[in-house]
Amino acid sequence: MGKSLVPPGGGDDDNIEPVDLKKALEERYLAYALSTIMNRALPDVRDGLKPVHRRIVHAMRLLRLNPDQGFAKCARIVGEVMGKFHPHGDQSIYDALVRLAQDFSVRYPLVDGQGNFGNIDGDNAAAMRYTEARMTDVSVLLLEGITEDAVDFRPTYNEEDEEPSVLPGAFPNLLANGSSGIAVGMATSIPPHNAAELCDAALHLIENPGATVARLVEFVQGPDFPTGGIIVDSRASILEAYETGRGSFRVRAKWHQEDQGRGTWHLVVTEIPYGVQKARLIEKTAELLMARKLPLLEDIRDESAEDIRIVLVPKSRSVDPGLLMESLFKLTELESRFPLNMNVLSRGKVPNVLSLKDVLREWLEHRREVLVRRSRHRLGEIERRLEILGGYLIAYLNIDEVIRIIREEDEPKQVMMARWDLTDTQAEAILNMRLRALRKLEEFEIRKEFDGLSAEKSQIEALLASEAKQWATIKWEIGKVREEYGPETDIGRRRTEFADAPEVDLDDIAQAMIEREPVTIVVSEKGWLRALKGHLSDTSALSFKEGDALKLAFHAQTTDKLLLFTTGGKFYTIGADRLPGGRGHGEPVRIIVDMENDQDIVTAFVHDAGRKLLLVSHQGNGFVVPETEVVANTRKGRQVMNVKTPDEARMCLPVEGDHVAIVGENRKMLVFPLSEIPEMTRGKGVRLQKYKDGGVLDLKTFALESGLSWQDSADRTFVRTREELLEWIGNRAAAGRMVPKGFPRTGKFG
Repeated sequence: MGKSLVPPGGGDDDNIEPVDLKKALEERYLAYALSTIMNRALPDVRDGLKPVHRRIVHAMRLLRLNPDQGFAKCARIVGEVMGKFHPHGDQSIYDALVRLAQDFSVRYPLVDGQGNFGNIDGDNAAAMRYTEARMTDVSVLLLEGITEDAVDFRPTYNEEDEEPSVLPGAFPNLLANGSSGIAVGMATSIPPHNAAELCDAALHLIENPGATVARLVEFVQGPDFPTGGIIVDSRASILEAYETGRGSFRVRAKWHQEDQGRGTWHLVVTEIPYGVQKARLIEKTAELLMARKLPLLEDIRDESAEDIRIVLVPKSRSVDPGLLMESLFKLTELESRFPLNMNVLSRGKVPNVLSLKDVLREWLEHRREVLVRRSRHRLGEIERRLEILGGYLIAYLNIDEVIRIIREEDEPKQVMMARWDLTDTQAEAILNMRLRALRKLEEFEIRKEFDGLSAEKSQIEALLASEAKQWATIKWEIGKVREEYGPETDIGRRRTEFADAPEVDLDDIAQAMIEREPVTIVVSEKGWLRALKGHLSDTSALSFKEGDALKLAFHAQTTDKLLLFTTGGKFYTIGADRLPGGRGHGEPVRIIVDMENDQDIVTAFVHDAGRKLLLVSHQGNGFVVPETEVVANTRKGRQVMNVKTPDEARMCLPVEGDHVAIVGENRKMLVFPLSEIPEMTRGKGVRLQKYKDGGVLDLKTFALESGLSWQDSADRTFVRTREELLEWIGNRAAAGRMVPKGFPRTGKFG
């Protein structure tokens, strides 16, 4: 009979248990989070492997895929891993296997691949039925001693087999190959490092357990990426990252200049940052080129074969190569950041962010534990063998009697045990002896082996009794690894270099990223902005929305910064390249910057860092401000002049000459020295002219020597000399006198 589909209790509701949803979710989500952290995403600090990688290496050992044997199909390896150890998809296992074989992904590959294992352009590996693999020497080091009870084994997922819970790890794999993973609520990201440097640091740590991270960083300079590149971080920030276990590294591409003859040149990139796909990098750069975001660059070509060779062609030979590269570093993945987050399973159980010293210390403690366990295992083997050899010696001394007992007795084993006081193991070994072992020489061989093993036994016992001897052995083991992967070997030499990022003016880079073209900036009365191509001399043909008209127009270059001054006393900065083109009416200023609704534009002009500006409010307050102090870096702008309603900012003009002429709405004019106006970076300013009612109408700065000039409605220019102006010259904040004869009716200087 099949399973009953009726729930217990005959289908009534008695057996339904109410469950608190919050509690149920918490329990289940916590269980999922823990399994992800422990069994998927975080590496073990001792062997630097996640379970999938450990299972792949273990399965390859069982398949006897040693570096000196033949290859096996990857499908065979993946099948073995999936069937016995890793109950997940075959593709995820194969992807992990492929990555372990890629010399551009892993600093010291654990798998030796044959066939297409993908490339740095981001192409995938061939299907697992076409590719083959075997272990590398690094894998052999990680497994060293696994058959000698060096580590614990645990049942596999179906409890049919056993798998190691961690590998013996005679190679500093966690830091040498790095790791990255995202669990639930925590992530890890460890860059690859140089194995020889790690061995040096570990040896130093054995001798000086109290060594600081700062001292260890003298050995471990920083990451050593398989793809090379240049790290441009300061030593201080690298040290802090290793002390806290968190930080990041700025990695730049390596490039050089190649002379093409007749003064022309190309730049050639030979190493790109780690983890960047070359094809995607070139594609993105080409897109920026098409979008005219890289005006210094003419073309980009990929001439790579086995090695990387990306050719950058400059717009002209006068381009500064450093500036070209800085603009590329800023916009493309030729510079990238690699995060450091040493979040690993400490002692294989607890997720923890460790410092460089902690990671090395835990690895060394694991190596010591492995050494002790292997030594104890060997000791047990020796003791068993010595017991058997002792039995053999007794047998040889009484060989004829032994043969007689075996031939004549019904229970030879019991008789021999009673006769010579043998143990069960010894008697069994004698009974299982072959006839050919009864030669004369054999006794000598047995004595020799017995003495040799006895000496080894006393050595191991001495090792187990002395911590100093254990550390000496570990030093010798690490020394061997360092020799094998030393800086003089091909795989061991450092690939990533260190350099200081060249000091480049950010403004220069910003300029370099914009194509320089002449434009005419048009501002309408209602605050609509646009940039027309070219320098237009006639603005009368411009069209505006109904009820709107031209407020001002001026010439600029796309590389210029524009400053906008509003009635609220705020300055806004806009890049001329950001303005909409000449088609249509442009865009309202409030879309481009965060300008308050009750404010209007007073004026706009091209930023010139060398000038000073005179700001004046309607009520006649004002001050001088250097133009560099009013540049705003955000959309919110910069409050420079403090005005309270009903007052508002009215004028902003560049300072020239040494005197100021100011005219009020009451047509009174006052002339006073410019030096009486203070220079400030922000404030209300000081009173320039006194009014009973009304406010300021116009203002001009001029050189007294040359006289004050103005234009009337017929465009005639009048100049008043110093002597003619005497009666208007006074002190700041005076009321002034009625304007001179011939002054324009508008009350403005023209």
